[in-house]
Amino acid sequence: MSARSGPPEADAFTRPYWDAAAAGRLLLRHCEACGRAHHYPREFCPHCWSEDVRWRAASGHATLYTWSVVHRNDLPPFGDRVPYVAAVVDLAEGPRMMTEIVECAHGALRIGMELRVAFREATPVFRPAAAPAHPQGPRAPRPPRG
Repeated sequence: MSARSGPPEADAFTRPYWDAAAAGRLLLRHCEACGRAHHYPREFCPHCWSEDVRWRAASGHATLYTWSVVHRNDLPPFGDRVPYVAAVVDLAEGPRMMTEIVECAHGALRIGMELRVAFREATPVFRPAAAPAHPQGPRAPRPPRG
């Protein structure tokens, strides 16, 4: 068994999800029968068992449900990233998703904090909603009003 890095290998079913992620968009499966979204992608609805499910764009909005700061992981590529934040987020559309929190000091993490999706190597990760979409370094101070 060899260690792998990057997103999982796409198959015919999951290819739309990974292609959208590579383009900076988050997709969810949505059930046409009961109206609920779900994640991870499945070919049937886990709520009502309908097979009438479709891909839909997600808003990219989430709140932090729980997290853990990982200080040791010897598997590539994680060893180069420690410490990192493994998390579960509540997506605005309803499902929970396992992910990583980026661009946030560990001490600033709070249950319920608002998050927005970002993408790293075609994989959805989340950052605080207040963080800039494309960090460009420190901002210059604003001139005083008046």
